[in-house]
Amino acid sequence: MLVKWIRCTVVDRRGFERGQRKWAGLLGEQGFRGQSGGWSRGQPEVAHVFAFWESRVFYDSFMARGHDRLAAAQSGMYKDMRVKLFDHRFDVKTGFEPDFTDADVLRVAHSRVHEDRVDHFALMQRQVWNPAMSGSPGMLRGVFGEAPGHEFLVLSMWQSSAERGKYRPEGVARLAARAETDRDVESLTGDVVQLEPSWTV
Repeated sequence: MLVKWIRCTVVDRRGFERGQRKWAGLLGEQGFRGQSGGWSRGQPEVAHVFAFWESRVFYDSFMARGHDRLAAAQSGMYKDMRVKLFDHRFDVKTGFEPDFTDADVLRVAHSRVHEDRVDHFALMQRQVWNPAMSGSPGMLRGVFGEAPGHEFLVLSMWQSSAERGKYRPEGVARLAARAETDRDVESLTGDVVQLEPSWTV
């Protein structure tokens, strides 16, 4: 599975949201699995969108044919767009499906990892972070993806922001020390995204 992550700064919020609903046109595209997104909790003008495709072949076919027609509805509505593609490596928790109906918050973590620590980083995700996240109240499911250049995405879906808050305090520092995250990671950025149900396709 291919995971597409789009992050942009919105200059016309109402127009952007109107255009976002046009992406319902993705339904019926061969290989399309789902899409949704929402607004950053920390930076209200920042939007995140996540799309899921069965494979790069289906995604490339759509980009060559139908993408520009759908994207035209949001022309001029945003700036500083960043697009990243990640190959699914494994699930966080079990049985990941791009189903957003029961989630209201997404947590996204983007890491650039030292080349000689890539295998260790992935192992720690499986052995340390996944069990901790899976055992957290309100955590539904997630995906761990990899992009060229030793970049990784951890995308997790949560039932509510209150539940996600229980995962944070002292536990994260303890887990990071156990996983030797400081030794693995060159840079780490993240965000908490409030899902907009009307963006779900």
